[in-house]
Amino acid sequence: MESPLRGLQRPGGPCISWLEHSRSGGTRQQGRRGKMSEATLEEIVGQLLVEQKLTLGVAESCTGGLITHRLTNVPGSSNYLLGGVVAYAYDVKERVLNVRHDTLYEHGAVSRETALEMARGARWLLGSDVAIAVTGIAGPGGGTPEKPVGLVYVALSARDFERCEQYVWSGNRLQNKQQSSQAALEMLCEYLEGRAR
Repeated sequence: MESPLRGLQRPGGPCISWLEHSRSGGTRQQGRRGKMSEATLEEIVGQLLVEQKLTLGVAESCTGGLITHRLTNVPGSSNYLLGGVVAYAYDVKERVLNVRHDTLYEHGAVSRETALEMARGARWLLGSDVAIAVTGIAGPGGGTPEKPVGLVYVALSARDFERCEQYVWSGNRLQNKQQSSQAALEMLCEYLEGRAR
């Protein structure tokens, strides 16, 4: 599993502060005016999206709507979250998110290629500035030697940038879903911080 801190560019930014504090057992982060305040990662992402006047779309497979659920727990999320698609079946990935048939059958639903096409498809379908996507094997079944249980791909697509990361979680089904949603929000936060530099 790759470190969620990898690739963060601005020491002291809200994402780094949140990650450091969450790993030490808290969720307090340094506010913009130097005040300590309670903040969730979802709130920080929302704040960055509002500040940068960006909209967000979400495409989910193995997380089953958890990312969108977390984002909509934040009051005012309708100002930046345009929508989310839970695309569990191959057919829905193709018809709704425009994932190419060849991609699914050559690389599989759980692949870097599919995750990126899901993110691109969500951005196109929803008309958002940025989209994040997750596809993986939450478990407990469905794994193979090549693609074990816990294998997840998280992708981000924007007009000026694309990224996809692979993770292999070792928890149970619910833990794997939670960790996948967390990785997607962290990736989004990193991207938004990088744009703000």
